[in-house]
Amino acid sequence: MDALTTTLLELGAPASVLGSGALYAKAKMPRTYWATVGLPLAIHRIRHDYTVVMEACGLTVEPSFWRAMASSATNQPAKPATPTIRSMKASSTGLRVRLRLARGQQTEDMVNAAERLRHAWEVHAVHVSEVKPGVVDLRIVGFDVLRNVRMPRRAAAKSGLLRVPVAMRADGTVHYRDYRQAPNGLDLGANQSGKSMYTRNLIHGLAPQPVALVGIDCKRGVEQRPFAPRLSALATDQGEALGLLLALLVEMDDRYDLIRAYQGVPGSVAAEDVTADIWGLPERVRPVPIVVLVDEIAELFLVASKADEERRNHLVTALIRLAQLARAAGIYLEIAGQRFGSELGKGATLLRSQLTNRTVHRVNDVETARMGLGDVSDTAVAASTRISPDMPGLAVAGDTSGLWSEIRTPYRSLNEVAERCAEFAHLTPVIDRLAAFRPQVVTPANVPPSPATPGLVPVSLGK
Repeated sequence: MDALTTTLLELGAPASVLGSGALYAKAKMPRTYWATVGLPLAIHRIRHDYTVVMEACGLTVEPSFWRAMASSATNQPAKPATPTIRSMKASSTGLRVRLRLARGQQTEDMVNAAERLRHAWEVHAVHVSEVKPGVVDLRIVGFDVLRNVRMPRRAAAKSGLLRVPVAMRADGTVHYRDYRQAPNGLDLGANQSGKSMYTRNLIHGLAPQPVALVGIDCKRGVEQRPFAPRLSALATDQGEALGLLLALLVEMDDRYDLIRAYQGVPGSVAAEDVTADIWGLPERVRPVPIVVLVDEIAELFLVASKADEERRNHLVTALIRLAQLARAAGIYLEIAGQRFGSELGKGATLLRSQLTNRTVHRVNDVETARMGLGDVSDTAVAASTRISPDMPGLAVAGDTSGLWSEIRTPYRSLNEVAERCAEFAHLTPVIDRLAAFRPQVVTPANVPPSPATPGLVPVSLGK
C-alpha cells in the first residue's frame, strides 16, 4: 500500500464517520443536526448567493435613479435593488431574517416567493410575516417541528393570566390560547384527532393560575372527572348542565351589578376608575375569571323525545347568552365537538358565530371544516382537510380576522394533567353560586369496587 492510498484512507474514514453521524442526527435528532450543521449551512447559503437567489425568485426591482447615475459615472453595470437584510437571529428550530423591502415591493411578493426561497436555501419551510409597512420577517424553519413537538422552556415564562401555551406552530413559534383576546373558542375534530389533548394542554396551563375551571362533560364525566380537584363545578349529564349554566347566568348578573356599583354616578369617580368589565375593578373586589369547558356540544343539543326539547331550548339559550354577554363578566367558553352545524337544531348557528377562536383537527368531511374555518380562510379549510390520521393533535387554528396557522399540541397523559390538578387543588376558587356543582374528590382509599357486569362470569387466571 503506497503512501497516497494510506493518506486517503486516513482522511476518508473520519469523513465517512462524520457523514454517517450527520445523517443519523438529521433523521433522529433534528434539533442537534440543525444547531451543529443545518444552521451554519443555511446562513452560508443566504449570505453567499443572496443577490442571485433574490433575482431568480423575482424579488428585485430596477435600481433607483441615483444608483443608476452613480453606476453610469463609474462605467459599472447598475445592479438591481434587492430587499436589505436588517438582522438575522438563530433559534433552536430555525432562523429569523428581518428584511427591508426594496422600493415598490410589498409583503405579498415575499409570500408568493416563499416556496422558491425554501428550495433555494434547502430548508424545511419559509414563513413570511409583516412587522410594519416595508419590513418583513422571514421565519426559516430548519426541520419539521410538528413531527415531534417539544415546547420551549421559555413558553411558560411568556404566558400570563388567561394566556397559556397549548401548541407549537409550523413556523417554530408557540401558539397561545389567550382568553382576554378571544373570549370564546370552538374546537372541532373527529374521534382520535386530538381534541382531548388540546383540552388537557389548556387545563395544564390554567391549573396554576387564579382562574375557576368549570366542566360540562355529558359522557358521565369520564373525560373531566380526573381533573376534579381543580374544578370549581362539574356537570355530567344534561340535567346538571342546565342547572350549572343557569347558575352561571346568575353569577354573570351578580358581576354586572358589582361593576355598576363601582361605576358610580358620572363625575363622582375618577375617569380612570370608570369601567365596563371586571378588569377595571379594584383588585380586592375583582371576581375570579371563569373558564367553562364543554366536552361535547352535541350532547347538549340532541334530544331523545319530545319532552326533552324544552330542556334543550333552555340549554341552548343559556349558552348563547353566556357567549354574547359574559365576556365583560370574566366568563369564557371553550366548546368542543365532532361537528357543529345547523343540523344540531335551533340556535346552533347563532352560538357558533359567537365563538371567535377556531381550532379544527382532522375531520370526517369537508363540511365540518367549513363550519369551523369557512369564515376564516378558504386556504385554512383546505389545510384542515389534509391532516393525516397518523398525526393526532395536528390542527388548523385561526380566528375571524382571517389569520390562521398549523399547530400541534404536545402529548400529555391523562395522569400527568390529573396530577397537576391535584398539585394546584388549593388554588381552586369557591364560587357560592356554583357550590352545588362542586365535584366530590374521591381518594383512592375510598374508591368503591367496580360492580360486576351482568351476564359475565369471572374467569380465574391462576394455575
